[in-house]
Amino acid sequence: MSESITTISPITNQAILTRHGLVDSSFEQLAADSKNAFLEYYKSYSLQNRQEVVLKALELLDDLRHDLAKELTEQMGRPIAYTANEVVTAVARGQYLLKASTNALKNTEGEPENGFKRYIRKEPVGPVLIIIAWNYPYLILINSLIPALLAGNSVIIKPSPQTPTIAEHIQRIFEKSGLPQKVIQFLHCGSGERLEPLIRSEHVKLICFTGSIAGGLAVQRAAAGRVVPVALELGGKDPAYVRNDVDLNWAAAEIADGALFNSGQSCCSVERVYVDTSIHDSFVSALQDVLLTYTVGDPFDLKTKIGPVVSRRAAETIKAQVKDALDKGAKDATPDLPGLNFSVENPVGNYVAPVLLINVNHTMKVMTEETFGPVIAVMSVSSDDEAIRLMNDSEYGLTASIWTKNIARGEELAGLVDAGTVFVNRCDFPSPDLAWTGWKNSGRGVTLSPFGFNQFVQLKSFHVKSYPIGEV
Repeated sequence: MSESITTISPITNQAILTRHGLVDSSFEQLAADSKNAFLEYYKSYSLQNRQEVVLKALELLDDLRHDLAKELTEQMGRPIAYTANEVVTAVARGQYLLKASTNALKNTEGEPENGFKRYIRKEPVGPVLIIIAWNYPYLILINSLIPALLAGNSVIIKPSPQTPTIAEHIQRIFEKSGLPQKVIQFLHCGSGERLEPLIRSEHVKLICFTGSIAGGLAVQRAAAGRVVPVALELGGKDPAYVRNDVDLNWAAAEIADGALFNSGQSCCSVERVYVDTSIHDSFVSALQDVLLTYTVGDPFDLKTKIGPVVSRRAAETIKAQVKDALDKGAKDATPDLPGLNFSVENPVGNYVAPVLLINVNHTMKVMTEETFGPVIAVMSVSSDDEAIRLMNDSEYGLTASIWTKNIARGEELAGLVDAGTVFVNRCDFPSPDLAWTGWKNSGRGVTLSPFGFNQFVQLKSFHVKSYPIGEV
C-alpha cells in the first residue's frame, strides 16, 4: 500500500498538496528502470549531446522562474520578493557547471613513453539517488543534478515533502529539452524508512543527501550493508568574527542579511557572531539599526523581508533555544521593530520575529546547536586567538567569515578556521567555481567547482603497449 504525503503551508498551516508514494514492490522497478535508462543514455548521448540538453533545460527553467517562485513561496514560505532569485541563481550555477564540464570530464593523459599509450578515462557511475531538502530546493538539486547528467548518469530525485513539485518540474523541463525518458525519475516519500529499499538497491550506485545530521546518518546506516558512496551535505553553525577595524554599519548590514535571509533557514547562515570587545556595544547598536529595516509579514507582500519558518515544530525549536539562552544569562537586545507584531497577530502561520541576543556563551544551545531560524547571537571576544578558538569550538564546519579591513590578516585568520568554505568580508554565498564541502559533522563529499564532478564518475585506466614489431 502506498503512503499519502501531505504538504502543509507554513503560511496558514493548512494542507495545500497531497502526493502518493510508491508501493513496496515498485522501488526495485524504479531502480531497474533507472539502470536501463542510464545504459542507453550514456551509450547514445555524447558529452556534446548532454551539454546541449542541459543548456536548453537551463533556458527553460529560467523562463519559468516567476511561476516557480509563486509555488515556492506557497510551499516553504520565503517572501515572494526573493524566491525567483533562487531559480536565477540555480540557472547561473548550472551554466558554470556546463562551462566547466568539458575540462572536468576529459581524459587525463599518462606520462609519455615510447611504444606505450596510457590515459585515465572518467566514466559515469550509474544511477544516482539525490535526496534534497526544502529550504533551497532548486539550488540543492542543481548542485548534484547537472554534474550527474553531464557525466552520463541517470538520476532518481527524492524531493522534500515540503516542496514536492520541484522534482516534477525538473523532470518535465529536461524531457522537453531532449533528455530521454526515465533518465530523470522521481519519487515522493514521507519517511526515511520507506526509502531504505531504494538506498539498498544494487542498481543505485551513488547517494547524495542534503539535510540534517540525523537524516544523513540514517541514510548512511541504510547503505551500510553494501559498498556504495554516500555524499552528505548536513548542517552548520556558521560563525562570523568582526575585528575592530571594520565599518560597523556596513558589517552589521552584511551579517544581519547572512543571519536572517530566508528566516535564517540555511545551512550556511550566520548563527554565531564574535565581536572584538572594543567595538562590541557599537556593533550591537549598528545591528539594532539594521533590524529596524526588517519587517515580518505575509510572504506574498513584496515589502516583506521575513516570512514564516517552515513548521510549528521549527518555530518551537527556535523559541526554545532563545529561552534557554535567556535562562542562562543572555540578554534580549532586539529593538522594538515596526511590523514585528505580525508574528503575534497571525498565530495561524509559523511566524518568528528576528531576535538579537547578547551576553551569550557556549553553555547555551543557541551557540552550539543548529538554530535554523532568525536569531543573531553576539559574543564579545578579547583577541584574534580567542575568536578562532571559539569559532572552532563546534561539531560543525561548513562556512565561517572574518570581517576586517586588513585583508592579509583576514586571509591568515580564515586559514585557521576549521570549515570547508571561509569568507573574508562576505558570508552565506556558495560560489559555483569553489568547492562546496563540509568539514566535521557538516558533511562529506564535494559539489560545485570542477571538483564537483568527481563523485559522479569512476576512473578507468587504459594501459596500451604497441604490438611487437615483426610478430604476426
